[in-house]
Amino acid sequence: MVTAFPFTRDFVDLERFMDRVVQDTLGPTRQVWSRAGATPQPMPVDIYATDDAAVVLAALPGVRPDDLDLSIHQNTVTISGKIMSAVDSEEAKGATWLNRELWSGEFRRSFTLPFAVNPDQVEATFEQGILKVTLPKAEHAKPRRISIGQSQHQSIAETSGTSK
Repeated sequence: MVTAFPFTRDFVDLERFMDRVVQDTLGPTRQVWSRAGATPQPMPVDIYATDDAAVVLAALPGVRPDDLDLSIHQNTVTISGKIMSAVDSEEAKGATWLNRELWSGEFRRSFTLPFAVNPDQVEATFEQGILKVTLPKAEHAKPRRISIGQSQHQSIAETSGTSK
């Protein structure tokens, strides 16, 4: 009779704990690896900044605009929502599933920008499964060009070498 090692269950618990630590520390990634293989996670995101604003692009296929929530607190942007499961659809009732990979459920991602934003001027659009959020920088966070004027005093070139 072959028995499992007594620490096998502890090892699996440790592996789950480490997976959670990585996800909590680094945030959700596109794929979370487990013994069952890769499980896709929702909402891959691109973020870029210009002199005037930051732009967040989030891929949310299958999400309805009414199921999205966007909030901004200081310089932190949070996108949350839910994706309905095909399993719960009227069309799929009583079906035998042969393969099931589409993600469903609730999601939430937060991003902290390295500058303050003007929340009154934020714009968001949702087209073809892509959420685009434009976050204008607060005036005090925008780079400023400082003009350098000429001094009223005599220049160094004028005063040097003139005394004999």
